[in-house]
Amino acid sequence: MKKHITYLLISLFFLLGIFLFQDFSTDDKNLHLVYCDVGQGDAIYIKTPNGKDVLVDGGPNDKVLDCLTKHMPFWDRTIDLMVATHPDADHITGLVSVLERYTVLHFVTSNTLKETGIYKRLVEAIKNEGLKPRYVYQNDKIDFGDGVVSNIYWPRESAFTEFNNIAKVNELSVVQLVSFGDFQALLTGDAGFSVQDRLLGLISDVDVLMLPHHGSKTGVSESFISTLKPSLSVISVGSKNRYGHPTTFILSLLAKYKIKTLRTDKVGEIEVVSNGETFWLSN
Repeated sequence: MKKHITYLLISLFFLLGIFLFQDFSTDDKNLHLVYCDVGQGDAIYIKTPNGKDVLVDGGPNDKVLDCLTKHMPFWDRTIDLMVATHPDADHITGLVSVLERYTVLHFVTSNTLKETGIYKRLVEAIKNEGLKPRYVYQNDKIDFGDGVVSNIYWPRESAFTEFNNIAKVNELSVVQLVSFGDFQALLTGDAGFSVQDRLLGLISDVDVLMLPHHGSKTGVSESFISTLKPSLSVISVGSKNRYGHPTTFILSLLAKYKIKTLRTDKVGEIEVVSNGETFWLSN
């Protein structure tokens, strides 16, 4: 009997240690951006200084769940904000699984749609969660109340007339600048050259740039790179993908401007941490 009690006490102390460790490690009052390793797609988990959980896109599979499990305490099953940049499968597939397993408080997206099976599943999952999607446009702002602000730079409302072909949903991606003090990270979805040309003069000198469209040749322009001057570029891409991403052209362009580049197919997930003054990579 005493042996059973001893084992029980050891187990309780072990669980308490895990609880305290996870609570301490997720409550450091810094901003965390985790570029999840989901293969050929995008999924970014954000933890704000006051503990708000944000997910931008969900990747092409269920691997985003592993990313959330790793970075969120096991007792935290709430996503404060979910963002779908656009309705392509490599950005929204994992969101369905997250909606089925977590409580999501708010959902924002671009006012676009696709007649695909996975998009219909996403719409149904949103409905089942009792959510009403909010469409965001240029000049909208999401303030998390702890110094972190997401400023929406695209799409502007006129873009839905300009890019009215369903094949151009990439050009209607939500582009947002996540700011915390002096730190700025730009999340681009799959917005290409035509969008970037419209953003020149609105955004400059970001710290971290997530490359649009996984490093495709038409993913980012030289003028955009030279204007933004990021200290770090992140490419979310699948190993040995059939598209040849990231292209030699893009890698050469980044090298030309001496921009440090990290790829999920080479290093796995990439976690950027900022205290609002500087930023660093978490090991």
